Amino acid sequence: MIEFKDISKQYELKGQTLRALNRINLQIPTGSIFGIIGYSGAGKSTLIRLINLLERPTSGQVIINGTNFTALDAKSLRQERTQIGMIFQHFNLMQTKTVAANIEMPMKLLGWSKAEREKRLEELLDFIDLKHKRHAFPDELSGGQKQRVGIARALANHPKILLCDEATSALDPQTTKSVLQLLKRINQEQGITIVMVTHEMDVIETVCDYVAVMEKGDVIETGSTLQIFSQPQHPTTKNFIQTVLQQNLPVNILANLENQNHHSIYCLKFLGSSAQETVIQGVIKQFDVSLNILFANMTEINGSVIGQMFIQLLGDPAQITAAMQYLRDNGVQVDQAGVQE
Repeated sequence: MIEFKDISKQYELKGQTLRALNRINLQIPTGSIFGIIGYSGAGKSTLIRLINLLERPTSGQVIINGTNFTALDAKSLRQERTQIGMIFQHFNLMQTKTVAANIEMPMKLLGWSKAEREKRLEELLDFIDLKHKRHAFPDELSGGQKQRVGIARALANHPKILLCDEATSALDPQTTKSVLQLLKRINQEQGITIVMVTHEMDVIETVCDYVAVMEKGDVIETGSTLQIFSQPQHPTTKNFIQTVLQQNLPVNILANLENQNHHSIYCLKFLGSSAQETVIQGVIKQFDVSLNILFANMTEINGSVIGQMFIQLLGDPAQITAAMQYLRDNGVQVDQAGVQE
């Protein structure tokens, strides 16, 4: 487990104190894919660089599998860092070295024999499907291929933790998908804990088991990805989720409908089995109400389905109340939707 205990980070700049992180307390479970999301300047990259102490905290402790990294001497820290791999937004490959030489570099630094390096290199080239590019240089590779080389280099020493700092931000959507699939495979087959920094909620949705949302140096919300998507609490979290799962109707449409029939719009949220039940059909059949579906969508997170639907309900108030109770009894979350002041 990776633990941040009361972590703060400050920078001194031109006589001013800039607070990058404010007393962060966070736990990252072993063997999980953990996403850290936030807008630019939120502190997420600073936080991930504290894991291998590329940045040192101003105060607090970074504890990994029971070892307090912030208390280690230089030699012990170097040894512990061999268990942590890292990949970067802009790949950070050595331009004058071949693919093979880039991947071998960490092994050379640790004094592996030539035979050991060659064996591991073959395994990694096969894993990232780039055997045919072993003698190529970085400027001969596509963005996706460069990131695969970066991943192979990070895996060279059999790390227990893999840090990904905006690893897909410079890639097109299709290449992003393939890189995320590779990271998911690494996690599942090798049990490596992966910590991902991103500003893209669809990355979190696709691969992460847990997520922490950051804003201005604070962790404002954290939990399982399913929990955060199904029950976001903070406005910033809701804004991120809105990018992949529509949370609100357009204000002008909502206002127009509300003007015609006040308090007639409802947001229904379906989670798990309730998303696959015919509850809307049940409402229409059993209750004397007019039901108009305005918008609906659905997504899958870690095997669980989340569905959302905006409806307009018209009719006798008692019948509407009974219909709402029927929906709740069938596992549907029902909220009044209206124009936000």
